[in-house]
Amino acid sequence: MARRREFDEEKVLDAAMQLFWEKGFEATSLSDLTSRMGIQRPSIYATFGDKKELFEAALRKYTSSHATYVRANLQNNSSVKEAFRAFFENMVAKEYEKSPNWGCFCINSMVELAPHDEKFEILTREHQMYLSVIFQETIERGLRSGELDSGINAKGLAQTLVISLIGLTVFMKSRPERVFVDNSVKEILTLLR
Repeated sequence: MARRREFDEEKVLDAAMQLFWEKGFEATSLSDLTSRMGIQRPSIYATFGDKKELFEAALRKYTSSHATYVRANLQNNSSVKEAFRAFFENMVAKEYEKSPNWGCFCINSMVELAPHDEKFEILTREHQMYLSVIFQETIERGLRSGELDSGINAKGLAQTLVISLIGLTVFMKSRPERVFVDNSVKEILTLLR
């Protein structure tokens, strides 16, 4: 008879996700993981597999919750322009509030692992494409309502906004002057004419 797990799998996965988010894949040791997760190595291996599989599970959990968060934020406002304005401005404000600034777990993974690992290249690209679909659906809502110019290419604009979001998130890691970022966000939002 199999032994019942004596820990909450979601809680320990959350703990691993936070640690990987803080330190990245390479800098996180198994000792770091056992300490933060509060479980021993055999339990990690039995539940999640090796360190890479645990990282993948943590990243998938993050991308799922992040996509849900983005969708909810963009749907929360009847004005598409206002929804994107609030989304970008809130993202910037949160990055300046955080100390230390960890950025986006998915984007960090894209920078650290995607150039060297096809699995993470695909996983991070899937998240980018999913965000693009969420952005496109929001833009199409603005086109249907007449709020946005009918000449807008919804798919192209959505992809441009995702690239802008990723670039902005990476740029924020250097703690640039706030006025520099605020001016950039204003210009990004002019794309929603």
